[in-house]
Amino acid sequence: MYDLQGHGNHISIDEVQVLSTQWNNISLQTFQPFLEYVDDPTSNIIQVNVDFEEASFSGGGNLTFKGTLEPNASVSTRLFLGELLMDALPLHFAYSVKSEGDSQVGLSLEFASEINGKKKLLLASQGMNEFSSTFSEVIAPSQLTKLDMAPGWVIQEYRIEMSGYTLTQIHAICYRQQLENSVHTSAARSNNQDPAEYFAVLGHVRISTSNQNTEFPPSTSWIVEGQYVEWGGSQGSKTLGLKLSWKLKDGNKYLFSKYNIYVEKRSKQSLRALGTRLEGAPEYIGVAQVEAFYVSDFVVPSGTSSLKFIIQPCDVGGASQKLDDAPFFQLNVESQ
Repeated sequence: MYDLQGHGNHISIDEVQVLSTQWNNISLQTFQPFLEYVDDPTSNIIQVNVDFEEASFSGGGNLTFKGTLEPNASVSTRLFLGELLMDALPLHFAYSVKSEGDSQVGLSLEFASEINGKKKLLLASQGMNEFSSTFSEVIAPSQLTKLDMAPGWVIQEYRIEMSGYTLTQIHAICYRQQLENSVHTSAARSNNQDPAEYFAVLGHVRISTSNQNTEFPPSTSWIVEGQYVEWGGSQGSKTLGLKLSWKLKDGNKYLFSKYNIYVEKRSKQSLRALGTRLEGAPEYIGVAQVEAFYVSDFVVPSGTSSLKFIIQPCDVGGASQKLDDAPFFQLNVESQ
């Protein structure tokens, strides 16, 4: 639901930063949060900002929560307001969090039904038992995933069933983790009631009716072409312009929201002693929402023997195909 605003200072894909320069593409803006404080239970303020500087989980931005918070307090900030009708299928929630110390972030979901009235659920990984009276139900995650490629980020996944209800609001709940089932807990709480520094980052929120991974078609299922190839440049360096286009051989039975475009520069010197190829890392050059992409004035370093343009399909839930399995177009440079 939330990952970027159509501009930023970097772009992250699959938890890895692929671009570190400023960019602006309003067509990439996704459904944005409608921030609003709904309560202030303590005098300690948590500031909530859309941040473009902190390393992001997805896209070019995050929501950051920063301030001070007492041990037994929580602060709620509205993220989304609308009406989403639930059907008989289970609903899958996933969100990513990076935090410091005992800072934690949960999600509060508000539902309404003409027959059953209102219901308020809390999605939280741990340490929210003292606030359970505020909610109809506190739900623990079905899965917690720590990412090796993105240290500090944790993906929390939940499964709920709310057939006949309408989801009306989503709130972020800031709280501090409390020790559970310990004889020292009561003493620790009574001896330390001072506010503490709070900092957490919310990277993305995803809602889906399935948690099944998309089976992307293999690269052999695609027809990829390079058209209108133009070479330029002088004094040993070259520039390239071309149109990339692609389509599935058996038609459009898959639904893809966008395609990330990468290029891999290959050279004669990229041969290992054992005979395997040592290629440069794929370089992100843009994104397409249709099955075509234009490359203009692309600088080709001297010594480059070929270019491999990789088209990475992405599904509507944000998942993307592995680059090694994605379709590509190979262009010979040496003969130019």
